[in-house]
Amino acid sequence: MNFKENESAQKLRGGYYTSLDLANYLSKWVAETHPKSILEPSCGNGIFLEALSPFVTKGTSITAIELEHQEALQASEKIRGLNKLSANILCADFLEWYLDEDQNHDPFDAVVGNPPFIRYQYLTKQEQDFSERIFKRHHLPFTKHTNAWVPFVIASLSLLRPGGRMAMVLPAEILHVLHAQALRYFLGQHCKRIIIIDPEEIWFEGTLQGAILFLAEKKRDVKEHTVGLGIIQTIGNAFLDTSPSDYFEKTNFVNGKTVEGKWTRALLTRKELEVFDGIASTPSVHRFSDIANVDVGLVTGANKFFLVDDDTVKKHGLVEWSHPMFGRSEHCPGILYDDKQHQENARLGLPSNFLWFDVDDATELPENVLEYIRFGERENLHTRYKCRIRKPWFKVPSVYSTPIGMLKRAHDMPRLIYNDVEAYTTDTAYRITPHKVHAKKFVYCFINSLTALSSELEGRHYGGGVLELVPSEIECLYVPLPNRTQISIKSLDNMIRNAQAKDVLICQDNKILRELGLSSNEMACIRDSWDKLRKRRQRSTSRSSQ
Repeated sequence: MNFKENESAQKLRGGYYTSLDLANYLSKWVAETHPKSILEPSCGNGIFLEALSPFVTKGTSITAIELEHQEALQASEKIRGLNKLSANILCADFLEWYLDEDQNHDPFDAVVGNPPFIRYQYLTKQEQDFSERIFKRHHLPFTKHTNAWVPFVIASLSLLRPGGRMAMVLPAEILHVLHAQALRYFLGQHCKRIIIIDPEEIWFEGTLQGAILFLAEKKRDVKEHTVGLGIIQTIGNAFLDTSPSDYFEKTNFVNGKTVEGKWTRALLTRKELEVFDGIASTPSVHRFSDIANVDVGLVTGANKFFLVDDDTVKKHGLVEWSHPMFGRSEHCPGILYDDKQHQENARLGLPSNFLWFDVDDATELPENVLEYIRFGERENLHTRYKCRIRKPWFKVPSVYSTPIGMLKRAHDMPRLIYNDVEAYTTDTAYRITPHKVHAKKFVYCFINSLTALSSELEGRHYGGGVLELVPSEIECLYVPLPNRTQISIKSLDNMIRNAQAKDVLICQDNKILRELGLSSNEMACIRDSWDKLRKRRQRSTSRSSQ
């Protein structure tokens, strides 16, 4: 977990500056329609004002807003050298300015900018309130997981006149994170066409946050047909040689459930989507939620106290209260958690034991256990929120194991873990209970290109490119369960530990997807689609952008 006091001042105010070439690219496009009024909701030091200067006609009015006083002064200084630019620079909070009912906000012909990227928990209470009010004003479901840029985009689009253009630098996570779902819906309702330019590189030095260029045309009427969404994937700055207008004319836009849900589907070609949707609709392919239940793992509130190695168990005489557990990829590099793996974890000194003090009264415990509990209290563990709200604090609730576990995060592809020793799992993993399929078959058949691709489409990723799935996303995964597949958990476990992910999928596809009647070309199409999205997710920092 990241804490506010550990973050840099730059990150806390979301200040990542747009390069002039990107600002020029976006500004030139919005200026093509000869706008008479332009909004820049977070102008910073004025880079977009500088970029707009060569392209706007004399008499164009620009409203630029910036929260930071020094930044606003720098922007004001900058426009003094831009003679024909008429800009009104306001030192204010854009969200507060937008919500001010005393302001007469005439619609703008264009909006351009780079809104701040700030996590909800890093916002002030007042800023959090502004965000929630903007969601409510537009009848959108609000979540406290949202980021500052989301209400910025909602407010900016609502200030854009029908038929106007919006161009912004936004986080790449707009395509897939749950907290942006309301925004994606809002954009789908109000935009005629959307183009996203998606670079392989990370543009902002000092951050793992990927960014994209977002270009949209607002509908002239809410009843106007939604053409859809197009994503242009690019390497380096090659896209700068192509006008955005050319992309709008030449791109194959996708609509329907792509625009209504996560936008990762738009990263696939129409042919790839047709193959994926066709396979997903076959009778032997099931939604995860139809064949299993997903629940979070144990919430201890103090993992270092409750999850311990063998030495700690022996030192404090806790064998009677110690139970096998796993919760990290290092605990189980394959798909089988058995006694052999548990003993190996113990040999490596990993915290592979869960301490469960299943009593309601501390007097029921022997002195050595009480001393361990007092040690935890000296560390103030009993004052932590998750521990404080339960009685007694040292008794972890909802303790049960399931036949299958699943780690929350994955590097190449997610996998289910057959829990052969009834081990417990922490909240870094999920507890999976199958109800229409045998656990071993479920674990075995889960490893295939269709499910791997489904995971890329449903999941999300942040800095570092690690894939993460929450229960609602897991429930949407497609899992093929052919009737005649010969399964061997141990052989697949060994292969996953020793082979490359793509080689594992080739082998599994020939055993699972071929049983569904898929051709070699169809299997290769699904596998290549997965590989394309995986490589995009694991993007690296560009040397050219340093």
